[in-house]
Amino acid sequence: MKKLNLGCGIDYREDWVNLDQVNGVKADVYANLEEKLPFKDNTFDYVFISHVLEHINNFINLMREIKRICKEGAIIDIRVPHASAIPAYQDPTHVKFFTYLTFDYFTEKSFYDLPKFEVISKSLNFVVKEMTFLNYFINPIINLAPRHYERFFSGILPCGEVKYRLRVIKTVQKYKNIKKSL
Repeated sequence: MKKLNLGCGIDYREDWVNLDQVNGVKADVYANLEEKLPFKDNTFDYVFISHVLEHINNFINLMREIKRICKEGAIIDIRVPHASAIPAYQDPTHVKFFTYLTFDYFTEKSFYDLPKFEVISKSLNFVVKEMTFLNYFINPIINLAPRHYERFFSGILPCGEVKYRLRVIKTVQKYKNIKKSL
């Protein structure tokens, strides 16, 4: 299984391809995430992206590139700050904000001309670093009705991050079968 740690930062992983655009961190590959990724089509089985996408100006093109370099059925795990989190706005390098429903626009249900994926799972994670013990109590509650939480409570009790798990779907026939089963 070939795995990519996209935007690895200080999270260098052995037996993975670690990519970052900052020369000051340990990585296997250095590349600008705003441009074409330096990999052949259908290279990876798994991609991990943690707190990177919010820094990308052309996030949609990066998603197209990720789909291109992934094999059919590849899994993509994504973590991004939730739009209600203070750190989402505090960091001046953040250019994109995410909610529970953001990646629904990358499914066949969306009419936009975006790369299509299957959303396997998505969840809100209340606390990212400090006091993570609160996640055991609060995460099950906010994930019972995440859309209601975002609409009515996220301004009062901000969430730390959103986690998504996507599956790459490249063949049209396979994609049509998934749509019929929904």
